[in-house]
Amino acid sequence: MACRLAVVTTHPVQYYAPLFRRIAEHESIILNVFYGWTGSTEASYDPGFGQEVEWDLPLLEGYDHTFVPNEADEPGTHHFRGMINPSLPDEMERWGADAVLVFGWGWQSHLQILRHFAGTIPVLFRGDSTLIDERKGLRRWIRRLGLWWVYRYVDRALYVGQHNRAYFRAHGLSEGQLTWVPHAIENARFAEAPDADDEARRWRREIGIPDDALVVLFAGKLGAKKAPDVLVDAFLGLKREAHCVIVGSGPMEDELRTCAGDHPRAHFLGFQNQSRMPVVYRLGDVFVLPSRGPGETWGLAVNEAMACGCPVVVSSNVGCAPNLVDEKNGAVVAPDDADALREALEELLSDPGRLRRMGQRSAERIQNWSVDEAAARTVKAVNSTMALKS
Repeated sequence: MACRLAVVTTHPVQYYAPLFRRIAEHESIILNVFYGWTGSTEASYDPGFGQEVEWDLPLLEGYDHTFVPNEADEPGTHHFRGMINPSLPDEMERWGADAVLVFGWGWQSHLQILRHFAGTIPVLFRGDSTLIDERKGLRRWIRRLGLWWVYRYVDRALYVGQHNRAYFRAHGLSEGQLTWVPHAIENARFAEAPDADDEARRWRREIGIPDDALVVLFAGKLGAKKAPDVLVDAFLGLKREAHCVIVGSGPMEDELRTCAGDHPRAHFLGFQNQSRMPVVYRLGDVFVLPSRGPGETWGLAVNEAMACGCPVVVSSNVGCAPNLVDEKNGAVVAPDDADALREALEELLSDPGRLRRMGQRSAERIQNWSVDEAAARTVKAVNSTMALKS
């Protein structure tokens, strides 16, 4: 008999919709995703981008879902009381959930679900938190004690990578309670995008980048966490001639433009929606995510760039670094260190042939981090947890 799996998450997200579609295709699972908020299914202001955002890819097709009424005064994911959904447990029980998979604990309704269903049906948990931003002191131990209390309600945690696994182990989960489920994107949408190479070449010419020029690319929210200012600083000090393309919007945009001044090889392209991103990554010869944090728990832009065949340079504060990036496909540098980033870029840009080989290595490496693999491993974890609890 198929397991009726209830997924509890905040709102429709472009990264998770493909995963839910794949899980729903498995014969052993009947899936319903319970959302506590509508999010960007409608145009809404995103403080990270500093503008209204409405994703242009389907977020709700291919799987069953329920929007649960949210009674929060200020709905959203930016604070604990942004998800207050009193009817959620009853709606899940009426639907007949055999198991529940909760995405994140940091909202009132999610913590309520962990406590409500613990000991009655299998409770699985997925998050991508790390210990990267931990600081020594009393507050760390108080937080750890609180999280030990939270995770005692979890039967199995799905960890996304090395840093996330260490986080779960530090908060009391045993090795037998952990299952690797890769943090993944829809690789084929980026790797096999029709005409994307030609569109990128045309776009480069339109903004004044010669065909033989080398391009350093950043794509993301222009905020302090992702540290685009470190990249601009490093770029301005490069001895080797290259172009820098900054894609995105956010609170630091004016500051970055002022810093770059009238540099003829610095290009700001603004916010680009999801359907355009396979072309965006093909603008660059190397992708850079120099995040300082806090909270860069993974960095799915790195997955996207790798699927497009880009070498990648990340800071060590980017959660995916130990899993996805090494000297074969890029470099890992210290956070908030423009000199270290500049040196890494100087070395990479000095050998275009090596850059191309690194890009090929990125494309090969990311194949194991696929939505199909994530869905298969999620289904296996659900079924094995059901078997253990029966």
